[in-house]
Amino acid sequence: MKALVLKQHGGSENLAIEDMSKPSIGSHDVLVNVKAVSLNQLDLFVRRGSPALKLTLPHIPCSDAAGVVAEVGAHVKNVNVGDRVVLNPGLSCGRCEFCIAGEECLCAEFKIFGEHTPGGAAEFISVPSRNLIQIPDTLSFEQAAGASLVFLTAWRALMTRARVRAGDDVLILGAGAGTSTAAIQIAKKAGARVLVTSSSDEKLNRAKELGADILINYKTNPDWDREVYAKTNKRGVDVVFESVGAETWLKSIRSLRKGGRMVVIGATTGPRPQEEIGFIFWKQIEILGSTMASQHEFRDVMKLIFRGELKPIIDSVFPLEQAQQAHARLEKAEQFGKIVMTI
Repeated sequence: MKALVLKQHGGSENLAIEDMSKPSIGSHDVLVNVKAVSLNQLDLFVRRGSPALKLTLPHIPCSDAAGVVAEVGAHVKNVNVGDRVVLNPGLSCGRCEFCIAGEECLCAEFKIFGEHTPGGAAEFISVPSRNLIQIPDTLSFEQAAGASLVFLTAWRALMTRARVRAGDDVLILGAGAGTSTAAIQIAKKAGARVLVTSSSDEKLNRAKELGADILINYKTNPDWDREVYAKTNKRGVDVVFESVGAETWLKSIRSLRKGGRMVVIGATTGPRPQEEIGFIFWKQIEILGSTMASQHEFRDVMKLIFRGELKPIIDSVFPLEQAQQAHARLEKAEQFGKIVMTI
């Protein structure tokens, strides 16, 4: 089968199309003929490599995948051959205390498809049946692949961890990121007022079309935390959706009201920010970590996408053979929404 592989860590020149063996399936697994995958910041981290990530190379990347069921294991009951499906990329053991409690993303053996295991950028993938959900004919494979990771991440972060409710002010950083386009829609659906930042007025205007209320260009306004403070009548926001890390950490904390919540889903600019602990205890701030989502949360948010109440935002679509160009676009932060590759 055709597959995109990472031959060694480093630049996008290390990505290549190769012929590989079709994966086998176990009794609880499903073989999926993949039609589309999408890129996340995670794919850049995997490609570049880190001491903590031990991969067998060559490695097939991409966490998001959508396609058609080609074969099912003997004990699979939830999907059938021919079904159109999308993958929840969070892999759990199903046996530990967290899985039994329905908190699969806290699993003692938790892995992310495409990061810790071979991923979706291939003609066929083998995945546990419990990680698949059927998609309606009204949703394209490109939309499905562009939805799963970012929407499940934003849903758990905002609704479960940060407890966003009607009337909240929610600050979302980096308006063009896939998780941010999902978070804007989710926060608005919850009844929040949404503030967004970006270095691009074009991206800010597109964020406004998704429902963002207050637009802040951090390039022309580097003291954007003061702008947040002013726009909230010197109160601060209730929630910050933080994915940037070192570059924005301190200003994110300063943007919060007393008793506010900062939910952290990533650290694209580095994991070791400048810190002022006094802000945290004096303002009685909650700092909440969030990674991926449970199976239940995944199904909840995907139902809203299936009904058209939330919309995957697709920036661009590349054939798998142009993976290097797709990575370059993501690396330059040129996108608004998700970059998808078709197979």
